Amino acid sequence: MAIATNTRRRPGNPFGVFKHHNYRLYWWGQLVSQIGTWMQSAGQAWLVLQLTNSAFLLGLVTACQTLPMLFFSLVAGAVADRTAKRPLLMVTQTTMMLQAFILAWLVWSGLVAYWHIAILATILGIARAFDIPARQAFVIEMVGREDLMAAIALNSSIVNGARIFGPALAGLVMAAYGAGWAFFLNGLSFLAIIYGLMRMRLSRGRPEVGVQRSIWHDAVEGVNYVRREVRIFLVLLLLGLIGTFVQNYNLVVPVLAKQALGQTAAGYGFMMSAMGVGAVAASLGLASIGGREPDLRWLYITAALLSGLTLAMAGIFHYPVAVTMMVFIGALNMVYMASSNTAVQITVPDNLRGRVMSIYNLVHNGVVPLGSLFLGAMMSRFGPRAGWVSAGGVGLLSVAVVVGLTALLARRRSAGLGTGVG
Repeated sequence: MAIATNTRRRPGNPFGVFKHHNYRLYWWGQLVSQIGTWMQSAGQAWLVLQLTNSAFLLGLVTACQTLPMLFFSLVAGAVADRTAKRPLLMVTQTTMMLQAFILAWLVWSGLVAYWHIAILATILGIARAFDIPARQAFVIEMVGREDLMAAIALNSSIVNGARIFGPALAGLVMAAYGAGWAFFLNGLSFLAIIYGLMRMRLSRGRPEVGVQRSIWHDAVEGVNYVRREVRIFLVLLLLGLIGTFVQNYNLVVPVLAKQALGQTAAGYGFMMSAMGVGAVAASLGLASIGGREPDLRWLYITAALLSGLTLAMAGIFHYPVAVTMMVFIGALNMVYMASSNTAVQITVPDNLRGRVMSIYNLVHNGVVPLGSLFLGAMMSRFGPRAGWVSAGGVGLLSVAVVVGLTALLARRRSAGLGTGVG
């Protein structure tokens, strides 16, 4: 387990969490790696459109990349709770690095075909299924509970700061040298986080989990905990609905940019970068708040606003306005995601953290294939704007359903009928 320094962070200082040695290494390594990840994400979407010009086939690749999380997330959480995090992360990061290098070679050799991209996206999805819960459970080991909110917000700033540069850089690299270099640079970027993991100062302790039990037994224990904890259940339910339909930006943004706004790869990249600008600004503000625990009403409001802006994007016909809108979407998306993550991690006990975060990953990413296929089919049938209408509309409906369920459970609790779900 990583050693978290017992240091109090000054209120209003979003960077006080960098006093933790291991977290500094983790943050800088992730920053470099995430820039490469966003380069590959943008490059993969554009390459699929170049090869097929099909929104549905792009949605199918997205499904291939996220479907493994549906099958492996629960097992991955149990593995994260019963093993040391660093060696597990070394394996997953190395796997993703090799996947990027193989994709680069296929492009450079001229052999790349749609089925190659689909298979490699599946491999990437399997690695991410084990990587994400381990990384999320690792954060509190690096910083402790006091700095958890700031660390989660700054982790979001990593992803979204990389979103500023990664897609734009990918667009420029692809325009000048081709998609292969975007994938190759992503492969190189994994060396930064691998180096950071190797340099961390870790204790020799291991998670105290009853390893004599089966992994499946441990996975079911995590599911039962989520069912009993109403607050976590409601957070994850809304997260799953929003993640499945509203947050398919890697699918709907390139289709809108290319087919409705007439943009090149560079124009698409700048739209994704604008989303990152808003997210980074919001993450720094949220990190300054410190240890405040978000309530359900805050999550519902931010989810509704995010869905409403997504719906409004369907009516945008001018590229500068679309870029501006993406800034606000990025800010709201970041606030919603960081608040949801904190709401779960503040509540869950340490010995169940990996399993609960694997369920978090499952509901946020594992069921995305359903949304990707649905939105891809809608855009193929009704045009690029139909994806935004569908995403935003379903998002608003989802918020209404969860708010209604919250009120129903509150009445049930008031009547003394228990608080468990199911």
